[in-house]
Amino acid sequence: MGTKTADETGAETGAEATTDEEKVSVAKTGEVTEAEDTSAEDTSAEDTAADEIDDEDDLIEAAREEGPTGVGQGAGAVVSAALGLVSLTGSWVGTVASARQSLVGQLHAQTATSSDVAKLLDEGYGDAWKATAFWGGVFALIALLVGVGVLARPAFGAPGKPQATWIKSVAWGGVALGVVGLLLAVLKYTDLLLDLPSAS
Repeated sequence: MGTKTADETGAETGAEATTDEEKVSVAKTGEVTEAEDTSAEDTSAEDTAADEIDDEDDLIEAAREEGPTGVGQGAGAVVSAALGLVSLTGSWVGTVASARQSLVGQLHAQTATSSDVAKLLDEGYGDAWKATAFWGGVFALIALLVGVGVLARPAFGAPGKPQATWIKSVAWGGVALGVVGLLLAVLKYTDLLLDLPSAS
């Protein structure tokens, strides 16, 4: 009556064992699912990081492909052409230097005791003429150097990046004006062009 048979005891023990095994398997399944979820999150985070790195690489490559904008080269070309034009037409510096030399020549003429007309012409006008030629040559030389620098710049810049056509054209114009201005300055300074009139 109060005693349990061996079969009943075995059945209860077996049922308890089965229940414990199910609990363990359920716990293990939960752990595996959590591990899979964690690994999936890690994988997605790695993919996102890789995508961001690829985007940054693409931006860097795009910036490299674009290269310099050419603003500095364009400005240099315009400056070269402007300086070449100034060397031909005259500058404020050359005008002031010429006026100064002319004033010095007049002062010498007033204080001179001799009546050497050739010397008076040379000091009064020749020196002023040479001062104008000198400053014209300085501006022409600067224009020439800046223009050559602009034309040579692509050789030291990003390879495969062509220089804009208008920059080349303006730079070549500055170089040409610089050469002409320098030539005229040398001719004027050495009195080969428009020399002083004879005093006799």
